[in-house]
Parts: sequence; C-alpha cells; structure tokens
Amino acid sequence: MHEIDIQTRTDAAPDVVYRLLDDSSSWPDWTPIDTFELVEAPGADGLGEVREFVNGRVTVREQIVERISGHRLTYVLLAGLPLEDYRAEIDVRAEGAGSTVRWHTTFTAKRRGTGWIYLRALRKATQQFVDGLARRADEEAVG
Repeated sequence: MHEIDIQTRTDAAPDVVYRLLDDSSSWPDWTPIDTFELVEAPGADGLGEVREFVNGRVTVREQIVERISGHRLTYVLLAGLPLEDYRAEIDVRAEGAGSTVRWHTTFTAKRRGTGWIYLRALRKATQQFVDGLARRADEEAVG
C-alpha cells in the first residue's frame, strides 16, 4: 500500500475551498486536468457521482463515495490507472481566518514493483491539485 499525504493552508474560508472542491466541473480550472465529464449524476444523498477526467493521454474515471458538506470529499478510482484500492480523502478545516486542506491518498499498484512510479507521479499531481485549489480559493476569497 502506497500513501500520499499533502497539506497546505489558504486564507480562504472553508466554504470557499469546499465549494471549489465539490464542483467537479471546476477542477480543470485549478488543476492540470484538461477536461471533465459527468458520467453519472450523484444520488439524492450526494453520493455516487461518477466523473471522468482527461489529462493528456490519461483518462481516469472516479466515483464520489463520501461527502461531508464543507469538510470532506472522498473518491475512489474506477478505471484509468493500473491501481487497486485507490482512495483519496480531501479534508478542509478552519484554521484561524483561513483553512487547511489535507489531500490523503492510498493505493496499491496492480503490477508488483511499479508502485514507486505511480507514487512519484501521483505525489507530483496531488501537490499541483492542492496548490491550485488553495490558489484559486484565495483568488475567489479576495475577488
């Protein structure tokens, strides 16, 4: 099992950060992701949303499995990378006048010996996601 745990702070309030995080269609605006497609709308409980993101030649399909409004978004990988048990939990919590964002991901590589490659690439991508989220939230809080 591999693990990525990245945190950052933003001056934006948690509701600003969470609103961006919870809106899958906004992800291409603040991440390296090229496109977003809603494959399946969430149920009445807000869960089950299936989304597809394209970044270059890579297309991943994910499903939202937990939403705690204003605090946590959790998704699992359904397809697109040779990984198993991929789960990302993104927590937003108030800290002073701003927020702290924690993006915690765990996964196992399907092919033995390849996990380090995905760990390295996903750590870099996750850092870009966290930095982009904080930057966009700061922009929205000011603007």
